[in-house]
Amino acid sequence: MDEKCTKYESLFTFRSQEELMSHVETCEQCRQQHEQMQKVSDLLQEVKPYYMNKKRSLARLKVACALFFIMFCGTTLGVINLNTDIADTLKYGETLTAEDLGFPVDSYGLIFIE
Repeated sequence: MDEKCTKYESLFTFRSQEELMSHVETCEQCRQQHEQMQKVSDLLQEVKPYYMNKKRSLARLKVACALFFIMFCGTTLGVINLNTDIADTLKYGETLTAEDLGFPVDSYGLIFIE
């Protein structure tokens, strides 16, 4: 019964490329394992650009969402601060009138000037 060679992993991890290649040339089992590793490496190199594009697209999407959120919040707060009726309703539960603010008003609710 032929024993399986277990040197490939240790040579691949801890030794130089020359030592690994010299062993791969002499050992059939390690040569097969090395060929499998090369196939996997080639596949990874082939897929790498697609993965990087997906990663960049996701980063762009996150930036776009953040910018949209900032613009939406800024616009909403700007509209609320410029429109005093909305701000008063949110703060006090109703729209404040000139009479509520202590100004003298006539029967139409307009400021009365003597």
